[in-house]
Amino acid sequence: MVDSNHQQIKVVSECFIKPKYEVEASKQPHYLAPDDLIFLPLDHMQKGLLFLGKPQNIQSHLLDKLKISLSQSLVHFYPLAGQLATQKFHDEHAIWVYVDCTTGPGARLIHAVVNTNSTVSDLLSFTDIHPIVPCLFDLGEKAVNHDGHTRPLLSIQVTELLDGVFIGFTMNHSVADGTSLWHFISTLSEIFLELKDENHSNNVTNNEATKFQSDLSNNIVVSRKPIFCKPLLPEGYGPIIKLPYLEPDEFVSRFDPGVLRERIFHISSKAMSMLKAKANEECENINDHNVISSFQALSAFIWISITRVRNLEPSLMTICPFPLNWRARITPPLSQECFGNYVEGLQCASKVGDLLGHGLGSAALLIQRSVEALDDSKIRQRLCSYVKAPFLAKTGSTYYEPNGVLLGGSAKFDMYGPEFGLGKAVAVLAGYSNKADGKVTVNPGREGGGSVDLEICLKPETMNALESDEEFMSFVSVN
Repeated sequence: MVDSNHQQIKVVSECFIKPKYEVEASKQPHYLAPDDLIFLPLDHMQKGLLFLGKPQNIQSHLLDKLKISLSQSLVHFYPLAGQLATQKFHDEHAIWVYVDCTTGPGARLIHAVVNTNSTVSDLLSFTDIHPIVPCLFDLGEKAVNHDGHTRPLLSIQVTELLDGVFIGFTMNHSVADGTSLWHFISTLSEIFLELKDENHSNNVTNNEATKFQSDLSNNIVVSRKPIFCKPLLPEGYGPIIKLPYLEPDEFVSRFDPGVLRERIFHISSKAMSMLKAKANEECENINDHNVISSFQALSAFIWISITRVRNLEPSLMTICPFPLNWRARITPPLSQECFGNYVEGLQCASKVGDLLGHGLGSAALLIQRSVEALDDSKIRQRLCSYVKAPFLAKTGSTYYEPNGVLLGGSAKFDMYGPEFGLGKAVAVLAGYSNKADGKVTVNPGREGGGSVDLEICLKPETMNALESDEEFMSFVSVN
């Protein structure tokens, strides 16, 4: 049966883009570190920018320039143009997975249109996430990171609406984390904006104009080049890490989260300040030496709110896992430009009755202590344990605990900075990937100033209850 939403998308063109030229490092295998490998069974990252308005000639003023800037960007982010490769060690029942930067067709670039007369307002006026949004990424084709053996590690889909454009980015999560994803998007935009429209002359052919733009891209200086560090492993290990599997069906399982409602809730900078003040005021009664951050207060607020409307038994356990960028927590610290996965999965746990009974400050302290405990020693200890006994992340219900609230994303990412000659994006939207009951993605609010958007995925009955929860709704606003 064909999904009716897929039928609303018409593919105009599709091509694959390779780096403008080959750098020496791309001739060698790109080794995957523990934090890269662990994502192999999970979904890609999918983030997209919605723009109001589109150029009169979308081919020359957007697509042609995007091809040139993408080709130049891939010179710096060369692993994204490669493909995953596996070497098997049958005697050991083990495999080595790495990125072969010399094979594969390159990054995928899709130009599509919405068959219906859909507008930007149509996408934003839905109470829930518009059902067509997943098809704005890689045409809605579902995949896991391990599929990077046959699918591109980077895909960009440019979809025309009646009065706007959506640019959807799909990136393999075994190659990069959210920090690296937005670093790439910012670099792509930076190069794109240097290819000025006025460089197109009415007196030259399209081929000549494209060549001029391509030559110009050679002179563009990228402000933040990615850094490729050797995997941070204990002495005597690596760079090859063998995984204790032989065939993909030993660790890849396709996960169907069932019927969900997905909705975006906005929290203003004023409401964020109120949450932070409330958490810190409550903490004065517990320990006056703790200062709760905005992130910790927000995380506690989300955890408590969703747990409350689930109406669980007080004796049950509830968890709140969340990723933390550890580049700055290692000694010496790593640059934020280090490309790859540098995330630690932290987790807080509490009995439902304790979480709801002790208040916002107490929950925020649990999160704060989990964050503060992550230091150089803990990171190195985990990496050392991993190389001695490698494993991959679990999928399905074992990954998303039934009573848990899984936080993702970051309000620190510069999501509204990248522009492609279309002005500032009016919204940031995500695709199908990594969605399950209790998944919450934190994005910065469009107006900045510390505001945030929460993309929340819940079972329909739980979302209905959250929308009726007075305490939660007193801090958020909706379209």
